[in-house]
Amino acid sequence: MSELIKYNYYNKGYTKKAISVLLAGAVAFGGAGTVLAESAPAGDTAGAVSSLSATRTGAFSDVTSGFWAEKHIYKLAAQEIIIGNNGKFRPADPVTQQEAVLMALRFMKLDNQASGETATALPSGFDVSNYYKPYVVLAFQRNVLDKTTEMADDNLKTSWGTRKATREWIAELLIRALGKTSDAQAVASEPSGFADDAKISAGKRGYINTAIDLGLTNGLSGNIFNPTGEVTRAQLATFFSRAEAYSAAAYNNTSRGIVTDVKEGKMTLYSGVSSSVYSLNSGTAYFSSAAETAISLNNIQPYTKVTVIGKNGAASYVELTDPKPQVETIQGTFARLSVSGNKLWLKNADGYPEYAFDNATSFVDAGGSTIAASSISEDSIVAITRETFTGQNKILKVQVTSGVVNKTASGTLKSIDLTAKTITFTNASGTDETFKWADSALFSYQKAILLPSELKAGATVNYKIENNLIGSVEVTQAVERTVQGMLTDLNSSSVVYKKADGTRGVQLLASSPAIIIPGYTKPAAADLIADATYGDTVELTLNGSDQVTKISVISRKLDQQFGASVISYNSKTKLLTVTDNGDKPHVYELDDNTKYINDNGIVPTLTTIGPMLTENRKVNVNALGQRTLSLEIVSKYEGALTSVNTSSKSIVLKTADGHSMTFPYPPIVEMFGRTGLSMTDVSVGSSVIGYVPTSQDVLTVLKVKTSQQLGLAYVDAANNKLGVKTSGGNIDIYTLAIPLTDETGQTIKLSDLKAGDYVNVSALGSSPLSIQSVKTTTGQVTAIDAAAGTLSVKDYAGTVQAFGTGGSVKIVRDNGTSTALSSLSLSERAEVRKDADGTTIVRVLPVQTRNFSSYDAAAGRIVVKRDNVNDENYRFILSPNVYIHQGDTTLSVQSLKENDKIAVYFNNNVVVEIVKQ
Repeated sequence: MSELIKYNYYNKGYTKKAISVLLAGAVAFGGAGTVLAESAPAGDTAGAVSSLSATRTGAFSDVTSGFWAEKHIYKLAAQEIIIGNNGKFRPADPVTQQEAVLMALRFMKLDNQASGETATALPSGFDVSNYYKPYVVLAFQRNVLDKTTEMADDNLKTSWGTRKATREWIAELLIRALGKTSDAQAVASEPSGFADDAKISAGKRGYINTAIDLGLTNGLSGNIFNPTGEVTRAQLATFFSRAEAYSAAAYNNTSRGIVTDVKEGKMTLYSGVSSSVYSLNSGTAYFSSAAETAISLNNIQPYTKVTVIGKNGAASYVELTDPKPQVETIQGTFARLSVSGNKLWLKNADGYPEYAFDNATSFVDAGGSTIAASSISEDSIVAITRETFTGQNKILKVQVTSGVVNKTASGTLKSIDLTAKTITFTNASGTDETFKWADSALFSYQKAILLPSELKAGATVNYKIENNLIGSVEVTQAVERTVQGMLTDLNSSSVVYKKADGTRGVQLLASSPAIIIPGYTKPAAADLIADATYGDTVELTLNGSDQVTKISVISRKLDQQFGASVISYNSKTKLLTVTDNGDKPHVYELDDNTKYINDNGIVPTLTTIGPMLTENRKVNVNALGQRTLSLEIVSKYEGALTSVNTSSKSIVLKTADGHSMTFPYPPIVEMFGRTGLSMTDVSVGSSVIGYVPTSQDVLTVLKVKTSQQLGLAYVDAANNKLGVKTSGGNIDIYTLAIPLTDETGQTIKLSDLKAGDYVNVSALGSSPLSIQSVKTTTGQVTAIDAAAGTLSVKDYAGTVQAFGTGGSVKIVRDNGTSTALSSLSLSERAEVRKDADGTTIVRVLPVQTRNFSSYDAAAGRIVVKRDNVNDENYRFILSPNVYIHQGDTTLSVQSLKENDKIAVYFNNNVVVEIVKQ
């Protein structure tokens, strides 16, 4: 992906030296070694592919929506230049020379001329798979390949057909396919301007220069070309997709023209002589020539220029090539109209110009609603829209742009401006129209009067316009709207509130309405304050049925005191006097309705808690006026550790309400996975809970909140237990009462985990609170973009997954750790996961190159040849799903022969991949 960042296909003015990134794209190639073949002779596994076409509905499973190269995939697949293979496309895989030749011939529309007579056409030693031989012979015959260069002895030391195509070789193939060999020869002696120009083969320099001049290929970052670098299937597809601008090949299923109509799942295309109608469906792909990302059908307006690719009357690919409508608009003053003669006249200083229309001409008002042509009054201002692409200048539309409007219409409320007192509607024909409302305008929903502020965009409405002003708006289908007021009563079915004008409002509750109270982590209905005098000021969100789906507290008159000091409590008057943190006194009245809490939970009576309210006792109070709603004996303080003073042996803890309190060092400090801690082991800024004794002047224990990612040592599902690895050793966790979830928050079973997995453990002190499994992806690194902070990994199932690091990444190797994504290399094998803090962890798998000796099936391991007599590291355990292959061909472990050279990749000392070299 790094090759895409700075590429701009349309900037033709760049010089060779100024361009620093390679054009890249995508091609819907098939599986191992077959990318371009539609079918192959029986037994020719190198050529066997499925005939699945890469339409939108049959999208490749490894190309997600928004994939950077999907435009070129859909385009070339629709033109049948590329064919799919079992729904896969594998864009990061390298392309072989024989595959590239077949694609070039398809691009040139010559592939059907290939003959089966190839027995004597290719010399001995020129190794090409049987399926591809006719195409390679044809390529030589058509000068797409240069016989002198390709058949030279030093070029035949390895198999020619299955050799990975290099960047400079593809540049030559591309220019020859375009018929621009003479252009390349003319600039063959010119330097390319790249820093690695000396590495470019002399015979390839002219082709590279020409490809650069045409904007088909550019350099890599660092001003290098990397001529011997491998070309991926993705890159090759884009080379040919872009090259169509210079190709003389005509594709039978490709048409260019003007969109004259789009409706009812069909598009009408005028191609200069006649019109064709294409059906559109969920499989149709829409793109713009000005961008790489997909657009929607709504972006393609009538009378714009497009290219349509499809067959049998169905469009597979539509590309907007010019978004400017090919029309002209004539404005003037309406004079008169002859319906029978299909003519109208405007008037100007020079006379009465005449315009002819036909039955297809539409007549609309200022809002776009259809009107009768005969209803246009003299001196109305009209706009005549005429097409400019047929040479006949047909009138498409006549629209009245000014005049008195009186009508009743339906549509959607698009927006409302309370200051200007205007509403914009989208009428039934899809046109926006804006009107100002009269002071007497009536707004309603289900016979209830609404204020203008209660109207919401998106609502379906009927509206009446009288003398250009809105007379009424009736909401026929509402969307979410909000109302505000003071909460006075709340029960299981309804909410009662006092509106700003003092009137009473009642709304039914929807099922399980959301409760939002600032400062509350998990607020419930019981936390809302409903009171005729001191009720919460709330915003109620109403659905289309006017039911309350959310209650949000905007403000409340609740008096909250945290850590207040008791001055006195009078059991006879039930009056409690306290001072707040600013030493200001407050008096509260307690009663049997007050909710009493201490560290043992809820205390049922005032009699029980009264004796505890002694002088200097710390309490938390929630009150409305003097009426106490809840009283809590302080047993703990929760907040952030803001200071640790080693001299005075004291700490400062800042609570959630912003108050800072100083305490001596607590004797006990708890943190998950750690023992024998002191305060100097706790980082400033940590979230903590400090517990206090009856005296409330010191902390007995400080528990630190942590979230750590740890490896699993074992999983004992039968006993609801697992073990996690920490720096201090393994820790046993009993999970019966601990929530277990996956990375999406869905509940999982303990048996879903296994030793070696990673989990995120959230804990308070030494007690775990929740455990979340961590998704890991292991495979080959296929793309790195250090500037964008992204990388892609192809896992062992063949799926390419992209990762965004957000600038926070850690590359872990046996010999150290790096925070630079650029330290990672393509083709390395790695395990990728997200740490508990969001950092992307990339653990590079160690690899050894050894010579195979034998396979021990009973022990599930391989044996390799010792490097020397002292080498004791020559027996390796295999993963149950070990991936063994040579190139794209999957092998069995039994197929390995003694002395085969193999690269062995390890994950936690277990072999996960073997590459036969």
